[in-house]
Amino acid sequence: MLNEPRSRSAGTPVVVLTLVLAAWLEVFPLPEMLDQARPEWLALVLIYWIIALPHRVGVFWGFGVGLFQDVLMGVVLGQHALAYALVAYITLLAYKRLRVFSPVQQSGIVFLLTGTAVLVAYTVQNMTGTTVQGPLMMLLPALVSALLWRAVFVVLRQVRRQFWVR
Repeated sequence: MLNEPRSRSAGTPVVVLTLVLAAWLEVFPLPEMLDQARPEWLALVLIYWIIALPHRVGVFWGFGVGLFQDVLMGVVLGQHALAYALVAYITLLAYKRLRVFSPVQQSGIVFLLTGTAVLVAYTVQNMTGTTVQGPLMMLLPALVSALLWRAVFVVLRQVRRQFWVR
């Protein structure tokens, strides 16, 4: 009985907990120099769960996580929601390919996905007049996210296996 997989919805609290931990990392205080290169933690965790559980985590999760980040960061409501919903949609379209890519190829795709999220958020900020940085400087978090992708992937895969998230 102990080794039997749990029901289909058994892993939802684990998914939510990893997203809450990623949100905490989004607001964790860093020195100003490092803050400019803060990885897109929520996007990384969202991308992982979409690749691992495409039948459970999708565009609505991306939209909800984005709204949560908008409220958490105190930015224009909807900028991250739009960005993460788009990232979730693109990831859902390509999750089968992403699973078989090498770690370097996955990191490249993660750079493109997080870069897309950052540029969509930048566009919304620019349209509302709240832009703080230039678009090229805003891609630095996407680069750092791509460099950290493999570590995030390994940790979340271990969490998924340990808690039988299916």
